[in-house]
Amino acid sequence: MSERVYAVKQLARMAGVSVRTLHHYDHIGLLKPSSRTEAGYRLYGEKDLLRLQQILFFKELDFSLSEIKKILDRPGFNLTRALENHRELLHQRAERLALLVQTIDKTIQRLKEANMSMTDEELYEGFSKEQIEQYRREARERWDPKLVEESEQRVRKISKEQWKAVKQMGDEVPRRLVSLMDRKPGDPEVQKVIAQHHAWIEQFYTVSAERYRGLGTLYVEDARFRANYDKHRAGLAKFMKAAMEYYCDHTLTK
Repeated sequence: MSERVYAVKQLARMAGVSVRTLHHYDHIGLLKPSSRTEAGYRLYGEKDLLRLQQILFFKELDFSLSEIKKILDRPGFNLTRALENHRELLHQRAERLALLVQTIDKTIQRLKEANMSMTDEELYEGFSKEQIEQYRREARERWDPKLVEESEQRVRKISKEQWKAVKQMGDEVPRRLVSLMDRKPGDPEVQKVIAQHHAWIEQFYTVSAERYRGLGTLYVEDARFRANYDKHRAGLAKFMKAAMEYYCDHTLTK
């Protein structure tokens, strides 16, 4: 039974390479056809197919064509041993790639989580469901319900990473003001922090001078707000109210 041979186009299609690539391999002596037709067309046999397989394996392992030629043309080259080595190296590469895929998946998941909208539980972290409903009800009774809804909608649209930054900014303002309580409410450094506080509030809803002044009053008159600020230092809520009123008179009303 005669050996089956393949034309260059057939081999190219089987191996997933271009005819041009096979011509190049022939030209540099890397893969020469076993025979040719009378018209000069290349014909490849089983031995050529196995050599091409080796070439492609070595290429997959990032060997250069010149290195591959030296290896395959070595007198002691053993095809079986070479295939076993290829199998081991490809297995190791597969493990590395699988690990990279896991790392990429974890990174994608982290980015998706960071960009997810806030849930009610995250929005009111630290409060029970009963407290959340109580605060919402009080807010709607005390202020315009549309304003409360606007505030919650704004927060839900920001990412979790942005929410962390918002919370950090809210925590920094009272700490910075504590160190400035020995100064007057209109002191430039105090007003600089109050401007940051106003910008922080505006991430939740639009704050006019009237609203900001009313918020300062709330900090003093509402026992919960007053305790929240005075825990940093006694009298902080009252100091903030005075500084906020100065900001309204000299910045927001200009």
